[in-house]
Amino acid sequence: MKLVKMSLLAATLIASSAFAIDNVKVSGDAKLYYATHDDTNNNIEAGLFDKTSSDGQAALGLGLTADLTEGVSAGVHLTALSALGLTNIVSNVWEAGLQDEFWFDEAWLAGTYGKTTAKVGRMTLDTPLAFTETWSIAKNTFEAGVLINQDVPDTTLVGAYIGESNSGGVGQYANVVANLDGNQNTNFGLVNGGKGAYAVGAVNNSWKPLTAQGWFYNLPSHAQAYWLQADIALDFGLNLGAQYTGIEIQDNTFGGVGEQTNDAFAVMAGYELKDIVTVSAAFSQTGTNNNGLRAGFNVFGQQSKLYTEAWWNYGYNTRADTTAINVTVKTPEELTYVGLGLYVTQDTVGENGTGVDQKEDMMEVTVEASKSFGPLDVALLYIMTDAEDQNINTAGEGESYNTVQAYLTYNF
Repeated sequence: MKLVKMSLLAATLIASSAFAIDNVKVSGDAKLYYATHDDTNNNIEAGLFDKTSSDGQAALGLGLTADLTEGVSAGVHLTALSALGLTNIVSNVWEAGLQDEFWFDEAWLAGTYGKTTAKVGRMTLDTPLAFTETWSIAKNTFEAGVLINQDVPDTTLVGAYIGESNSGGVGQYANVVANLDGNQNTNFGLVNGGKGAYAVGAVNNSWKPLTAQGWFYNLPSHAQAYWLQADIALDFGLNLGAQYTGIEIQDNTFGGVGEQTNDAFAVMAGYELKDIVTVSAAFSQTGTNNNGLRAGFNVFGQQSKLYTEAWWNYGYNTRADTTAINVTVKTPEELTYVGLGLYVTQDTVGENGTGVDQKEDMMEVTVEASKSFGPLDVALLYIMTDAEDQNINTAGEGESYNTVQAYLTYNF
């Protein structure tokens, strides 16, 4: 007798047809990502499209959501990764390793009563200092419990506990997701040594042009952080924003030493001429910290939600004593056949109280062209990076380099 293994996703589909489960939705995407850069690191030359300086990977995402009964819903999502034979032209992948891998990055249950919703399980999160990053071919998610209430007019109150995460690491050059545990087929691990992390927040829109939000985070015995933000979107296309965030640590968490603090602020001004162009300019400044404690970063990843975050070289704007400037210009594909984007970022790291140049400045210029062909999304990018701590030659100096990327995503 032949035994057939059935996935959780397939079993859920069959069960939904056998019981009174309504509004079942199946969705997913297939991705193919490729990137290549020229490299003179330690004077070992590697040009664009050389195998040694190229990355490629394929991914399949399958998701299902359903209403189990009135006010109760559930969802699951599976991500599978494969090098898919690309190892003939690339030496590296975006996430995990060269071997095929898959895992369930979402499996949650949610219930709503009145204006209160509770959600538990494995899920994505989107808060200023703890969030799911979607820039890579796979996303980090969390095993958490979230409570959302909207009884107060024009106000959303949020409380969350995070017990586990599959985030690949905090800081630059880390993967978005952790490698799988070969024995357990999971890449989730305890947060904060099993003590977890807590977040509470409030978002208010009482005065319609203004959205104000405040958040507080606690990692027991390790760190506390907060985030304040206000954004105004006026009818004639003008957008203004301001952010302020701070962090306090009690030990060597996030690269600090002992009890320390740091903070950051950012401001933004933008203008949208509908269906023609969107432009914005942003400025941010982080505080000084002799031990390099950063401010404004994702506690579970690489990126920052500060307005000045770069398109590709994440995290520079959160380094201690850093002045960052970002200018963005975008046009929709309805105007120019393809969507066009220009992103320019300059991060200047000060002496950080040491009296010595830290040699960590970074400039990035990214040009994007994107187009949707029905369910198929295509994006091509050119990125120029000039960073003092990247692509180091034998003289110990960082040299600028070029990156070309291609993204294919088929949505279904």
